[in-house]
Amino acid sequence: MKILVLISHVPDTTARIAFTNDNTAYDANGVQFIVNPYDEWYALVRGLELKEAQGGTVTTITVGGAVTEPTIRKALAIGADDAVRVDCEPKDGHDVAVQVAAYAKDKGFDLVLAGKETIDHNGSQVGPMVAELLDLPFISLATKLDVSGGKATAERDVRGDVEVVECPLPLVVSCAKGMAEQRIPNMRGIMAARTKPLQVVPGTACETLSTSVKFELPPPKQAVKMIPAEDAGKLIELLHTEAKVI
Repeated sequence: MKILVLISHVPDTTARIAFTNDNTAYDANGVQFIVNPYDEWYALVRGLELKEAQGGTVTTITVGGAVTEPTIRKALAIGADDAVRVDCEPKDGHDVAVQVAAYAKDKGFDLVLAGKETIDHNGSQVGPMVAELLDLPFISLATKLDVSGGKATAERDVRGDVEVVECPLPLVVSCAKGMAEQRIPNMRGIMAARTKPLQVVPGTACETLSTSVKFELPPPKQAVKMIPAEDAGKLIELLHTEAKVI
């Protein structure tokens, strides 16, 4: 079974948030970047588990410049067989999907896995767009995935219950919490990652469908107001005049 896993290069969740170019772009200076946790913990690890159980290969694909290669090497250290880097700076989720689909369309992948979203944009857009561009079925937010006899069986949470979905291969799946458990790369994996194949391919021309007009930080938190327990009227007044529903 040939499996393709989408790997995103994202800022660490503890990184500071600042903007540049008149607040139209994220300021990455001094920021530590990591593998998108949803891609790493759920999509990649489940792909590796399926490979280990049934044989085959796991290839990762990342859209971005050479700066993303340390992130890609971590995915290789966890256990991916090889990696692809599409050498262009992604402009939006649609651009990423176009680049992934352009590479994957004639490679015969049985399964394309992605995390449910990236932690920087939280868009959940790339997986379904890749499926559309490849004309493949798509299962979103899967929490469990098994493959047998050329067919995938997935589970996903719905309100108050679990939905079971069956679909023939090939298909695209976005992976959510519960799909797999995080793996920590060991020293052997880290050393092996240095020599695993990392193919760099040129990007594909893509129409820009969206642009970032402006980013704004939320207002700083205000000081807590302490209301005496016996002054319920004041609390009610403040709830009417100052409290905001988020």
